Amino acid sequence: MEGLGDDAGTAVAPIAKWKSVFSRTFQYYLDRSTPHLTERWLGTLAIAAIYVLRVYFVQGFYIVSYGLGIYILNLLIGFLSPKADPELEVLDGASLPTKGSDEFKPFIRRLPEFKFWYSITKAFCMAFLMTFFSVFDVPVFWPILLCYWIALFVLTMKRQIMHMIKYKYVPFSMGKQRYTGKKTSASSMGLVMD
Repeated sequence: MEGLGDDAGTAVAPIAKWKSVFSRTFQYYLDRSTPHLTERWLGTLAIAAIYVLRVYFVQGFYIVSYGLGIYILNLLIGFLSPKADPELEVLDGASLPTKGSDEFKPFIRRLPEFKFWYSITKAFCMAFLMTFFSVFDVPVFWPILLCYWIALFVLTMKRQIMHMIKYKYVPFSMGKQRYTGKKTSASSMGLVMD
């Protein structure tokens, strides 16, 4: 009996080692991709295009696409929402600044951009893999699903935009603000031309 357990333990050890090496390597490349915002999103766009082409040519898997759309909408709401919900902070007494004299609080997302990108990319990869299994190809009338998703998107975005207007926050920034100092003239530096 003990010999049988040893054989199973030695068989599992290489698999665990391979899994560990693969996990570390994957995390290494994921970490290296973090500062490359444009390249990451272009890669995700390419994966999304491949998925759309697959669904178009197969003419099916509309339920998978609908589920993917709902999931992406959920991620988008998390990306656009502040980490600390102002509605709950009003009850606690702390809130976002509403006047110029209030303390500045930077906008911190509930779902950071990198996690947003990573989740969308994984979702498109999983949806693409699901298109190879006929069990997920449920016959539906896709225009109804599309109309329902559009209605859901419009209502959800309307609610989110109203929330942004009510609590006066903008989830986007155009980069770091740069301040320019006063230009010094030659006479103010003590340089006099004769």
